[in-house]
Amino acid sequence: MHYVSLLVEFLRGRPTVVFWTVTLTQAALWTLIPALFYSAPPGDVPLLLAIGHEFVLGSYLGPPLAFWLGEFAFRIAGTFGLYALAQGCIVVAYWAIFTLGRGIVGTRHAVLAVLLMVGIAAFTVPSPNFGPAILAAPLWALGLLYYWRAVGEARRGYWFLLALDLGLLLLASYVGLILLALMITFTIATARGRSTIFHPEPWIAALLLCIVIFPHALWLGSERLLVVEGINESIAAAGRLSAGMWLCLALVLTHLGLALLVMLTSGWPRHPRERAPEIDRNPVEPFARIFVYVFAVVPSLMAIAAAFTSARLGPLDRIAPLVVLSGLAVIVAAGDKVLLYRERLASSAWFGLLVAPPVLVVLATAIFPWTLSIDLKIAQPANAEGRFYSEIYLRRTGKPLAYLSGDPRVAPLVALAAPSRPHLYFAWAPQRSPWVSSADIRGQGGILVWPAADNSGTPPETLKVQFPEMVPEVPRSFPRAVQGMLPLIRLGWAMQRPSSP
Repeated sequence: MHYVSLLVEFLRGRPTVVFWTVTLTQAALWTLIPALFYSAPPGDVPLLLAIGHEFVLGSYLGPPLAFWLGEFAFRIAGTFGLYALAQGCIVVAYWAIFTLGRGIVGTRHAVLAVLLMVGIAAFTVPSPNFGPAILAAPLWALGLLYYWRAVGEARRGYWFLLALDLGLLLLASYVGLILLALMITFTIATARGRSTIFHPEPWIAALLLCIVIFPHALWLGSERLLVVEGINESIAAAGRLSAGMWLCLALVLTHLGLALLVMLTSGWPRHPRERAPEIDRNPVEPFARIFVYVFAVVPSLMAIAAAFTSARLGPLDRIAPLVVLSGLAVIVAAGDKVLLYRERLASSAWFGLLVAPPVLVVLATAIFPWTLSIDLKIAQPANAEGRFYSEIYLRRTGKPLAYLSGDPRVAPLVALAAPSRPHLYFAWAPQRSPWVSSADIRGQGGILVWPAADNSGTPPETLKVQFPEMVPEVPRSFPRAVQGMLPLIRLGWAMQRPSSP
């Protein structure tokens, strides 16, 4: 008797239940694990919140929407709210692809497409690092859904939702320009697309799009050099590789889990008489097939071309928006009858891809300090650092800490964790923090922090030049939650007292 896994039975009988179970389980794992085991936010989250705290119309890192939403989430629920917001973005992206897939390949194959997305690394391990790319992923997926309904299904009212979505996408990340350019090209290049532009809805939608992005476009007109400076700096993210080669490698590596699932379910190499459960669908119309292939493959090719041409990564250093259609493209290419060979092994591999990464993150935080002496960014004692400097400033001056500056890695983390949420001054690049200046810190007081390389806590040259009157204090040591064989974190610091009235 042929064995059929429980997952296959649910796919046949309750596909929507499978979709929501998988999606919400992944979201719960990547919300609770960081909230319980990260003592500091990952990646560039502290810097994102330092900028979002000021509610500016843009920064050297790009458009403002992700920064604003991150700040709102942090104010409401702290870091847990930030992790929940990031996973909410992943859930919306999965839902949009599932809904798009239902209209193209049917419900059961749409669920298969979402199951394959669990094997795309860009939606798992990096997802707690909320930022423009994580926010752009659901907006990109929703844009594809609305565009398909407006053009593919001729439901003209969706042009307005598409315009609003594309406007928000461009306010989240400049990578949205790739999707906008491809949609315009696809509309002009296809007969069905050209037929839609003779109706008034696309033109009204274009006007709505301009209205949504106008405030940021106005800001960009006066601050474009600042944005270009931020893009030029992104060459360091690629390391020794060229920007184009780095992007190609990242796109390949993020699909390794998906490739493993495809290889296992295809049964290769298999015996000619080997049996497999079958999940069928109605034939996919040619236009839908072209739509999926174009919007799954061409954005990555455009991004690679841009990276090779400019030798910069810019907003492409995180690739989540570019790969939202990868799973659906594989399912479309698989044919009208998908045979799931070795479903027991494939189910185990899929479950491992879902559960193993968060478990390994927890084990890494507990084991690495004892074995490899690796100092993980997520293991920094952010709350202890922020509380210490905020309290000592309050005791000495009687005022809450309002300004903070120092090292580009340490200062954003301390500013984020300090109860008073001080304004962060980018002493390493003053032009990138126009909301505050060194004169504000000298006049109204603040704290300067940096990693201490010696017992005297010698400050960096950039701080000594901007604050020549500073007097370094005795460096402060902070233990990690799991200290292991690592040395204590030693931070040099100095306090700028407020000027007398």
